[in-house]
Amino acid sequence: MHFNQQPLLLFIGLFFFAITSLLVGISFGSVDISWSEIAQILSNPSEEPHAIIIWELRLPRVLTAFACGSLLALAGALLQVLLRNPLADPYILGISGGASVGALTAMMLGWSTTSINIASSAGALTIIGLIFSLNFRSPTWNIYRLLLIGVVLSAACNAVITLLLALAPAHDTKGMLFWLMGDLSRSQASLSTWGVLIILCIISTLLASEFNVLSIGQLKARSLGIAVNILQILIFLIASIATVTALMQAGAIGFIGLLMPHAIRLVGVNDYRWLIPCVILLGGGFLVFADTLARTLWAPQQLPVGVLTALLGAPLLLILLIRKRF
Repeated sequence: MHFNQQPLLLFIGLFFFAITSLLVGISFGSVDISWSEIAQILSNPSEEPHAIIIWELRLPRVLTAFACGSLLALAGALLQVLLRNPLADPYILGISGGASVGALTAMMLGWSTTSINIASSAGALTIIGLIFSLNFRSPTWNIYRLLLIGVVLSAACNAVITLLLALAPAHDTKGMLFWLMGDLSRSQASLSTWGVLIILCIISTLLASEFNVLSIGQLKARSLGIAVNILQILIFLIASIATVTALMQAGAIGFIGLLMPHAIRLVGVNDYRWLIPCVILLGGGFLVFADTLARTLWAPQQLPVGVLTALLGAPLLLILLIRKRF
C-alpha cells in the first residue's frame, strides 16, 4: 500500500513553524533584548528587568496567543464538518456575540479583568444553553435549525453590542473596541488555557475517523453504525468549549477559525486525522506572529490583534485559492 507522505511532511513543517513563532514572539517587543541574552534568561532565570520582561510578560502572552489560535482553528474545523459548510467559523452560532455582550457589560460597570472574563463566559454559556434548548424542541438534532438559531441569536447579540457601544462612556469605548477586535493584553492563566487545548485536542483526534465519515454525509455515517446525533452534539460541545476558552483570554479574534482549515485543505489534506493537528499548529503559530506584529509595529502602542489576523489572513487565503484555481 502506498503511503501518502504529504500530510506527514506538512505536519513536520507546521511543527517547526509553530516553534519558530514562539521564538519570534519572545524575541521581539518594545524593549530590545538580544538572542544571546534571551537564551541566558531562559536557561538561568533571574530577577533582572529583562528576565522579568521575558518570564512575566512575553512568554505568558506568547503561550496564551498560541493556545487561543489553536483553539479557534480547532473550533472552525469542527464546525465546518458539523454544519457541512465551508464558511462556518467559531462565531457563526452566536457564541461570540453572547460573550461580547457579557464582556462589554462588565467593562461598562468597571469590573476587573477576572470579572470581565467570567461575564464573557456567562454570556457565551447563555447562548449555548439557548441553542440547546431551542434545538431540542424536536426529537432529532437538526443541523439546519441549529444554524438558523445561531444566526438569529448572533444578530440579536450584535444589536445589543451596538447599543452598548452607543451608551458606553467615552473612556470605556477603546477597551470595548479592542475586545471586539481581539486583545491579548488582558490574557491570564495560560496554563488553564493549555489544559483545555490539550484535552480537546486528544478528544478530537480520537474522534477523527468518525469526523471523516460524517463529512461524507449523515446517511453514510448512520449506515456504518455511527451514532450521528451523539457525535454532532459532541462536536458542538467541543467547538463551543474551545471558542469560549479563547474568547475569555483574547476577545473576539476573527478569521482564524475560517482561514486555517481552508488553508490546510487547499494544500491537499482532508483527512481529519491529520487536519486536526495541522490546524492546531497553524492556528497557534499564525496568531503568535500576528500578535507579535500587533505589539511591535507601533510600539509602545499596541494594535488589536484581530486587525492583523484579517490583514495577514485575507491575502494568504487569496493566494492559496489562486494557486489551486479554486
